[in-house]
Amino acid sequence: MEIIHKIGRRKTSVARVYMSQGKGNITVNKKAYSDFFSTATLQYKILQPFNLTETKGKFDLSVSVKGGGVNGQAEAIRLAISRALVEFNEEFKSVLKSEGLMTRDPRTVSYTHLRAHETGRNLVCRLLLEK
Repeated sequence: MEIIHKIGRRKTSVARVYMSQGKGNITVNKKAYSDFFSTATLQYKILQPFNLTETKGKFDLSVSVKGGGVNGQAEAIRLAISRALVEFNEEFKSVLKSEGLMTRDPRTVSYTHLRAHETGRNLVCRLLLEK
């Protein structure tokens, strides 16, 4: 089996996953995934696609992730792993899709309006004066 390369995104995080057959070694930014993600919840999110498809310990992963926070990074990695597993075996798609792991979450951070802190009267006055 050759190396499968997939990308996953969540919020502002981008994860690149390189998957090959192996013994279950997972490295994230050249660290063991358990060192990179210290909480059990984040580790569970990364292993979730393997647990659902019963392929835990069959693939080696090398992951490069940047941007965002640790939760967004873990979910970006989870999406990339799911995509890589589907490329390996198309039958995994129905299992992963039913758990919602094949869809990118479109929600991002919304930014407030530049002058949202001003009161309505001051904003109207300022807009009239700018003309």
